[in-house]
Amino acid sequence: MARVFEAKGRPRFNPLIAHVADLEAAARIAVLDDRALTLARAFWPGPLTLVAPLRDPAAVCDLARAGLDTVAIRVPGHPLARALLARFGRPVVAPSANRSGRPSPTTYADAVEETGDKAAAGLDGGPCPVGLESTVVAVLDGPPRLLRPGAVTRGQIEALIGPLAEAEDDARRSPGRMALHYAPDAPVRLNADGPDPGEAFLAFGPAGDQAFNLSPSGDLAEAAANLFAMLRAADRTRPAAIAVAPIPDEGLGEAINDRLNRAAGFVG
Repeated sequence: MARVFEAKGRPRFNPLIAHVADLEAAARIAVLDDRALTLARAFWPGPLTLVAPLRDPAAVCDLARAGLDTVAIRVPGHPLARALLARFGRPVVAPSANRSGRPSPTTYADAVEETGDKAAAGLDGGPCPVGLESTVVAVLDGPPRLLRPGAVTRGQIEALIGPLAEAEDDARRSPGRMALHYAPDAPVRLNADGPDPGEAFLAFGPAGDQAFNLSPSGDLAEAAANLFAMLRAADRTRPAAIAVAPIPDEGLGEAINDRLNRAAGFVG
């Protein structure tokens, strides 16, 4: 476990997500109340992480949990990941393969570029179809809390279990909450109408002949899938900065803007 933190340069206070093959395996590790079970049955396998009280301290070590009495747990949607988990038969921590704070890889090649020299083996399951990290919801005492927006939207969750509270003090229980996170080497400038001299530009919607357009049709799912790959590609051009067009803050846009704000260092 310590080698995972070393490979990523990850702060030890940042917890890791335990991935398991199915809901039954999750329930052996975490205490899942009715709200958690409702969400798990609706969105697993898939991009939803639940933070719940730890049931079995021997199942997920203290280092992976950052010393907390809770565990972040998920059943991933990719068939290759689930096959590996079923074969192994125990939880597997699986953070994104970037160096801590950098944009997440969404292709095998980008993962190898980031941390491949630290890995003993690699499995190539193709480009990530979603492109954003999982939504993280805390199901502890009190109202459920949205710790990290992601591919499962706030609206989808609230339709099943009611209003979500904001993270507040529970944010430390989730990965991906540092103020500067998902950041390329170049500074990121948000809500830009276009690039200033020397800048790369990530457009959204009809924008003429732009090298990087998250979605020419203005589709948020396409923009989410392209976000990290295009941030990384723009960064390789060594621009003075990366300017990003405004993204609607609705549905998947909430998660996209969360990542962009962190890339720009605007979220505490």
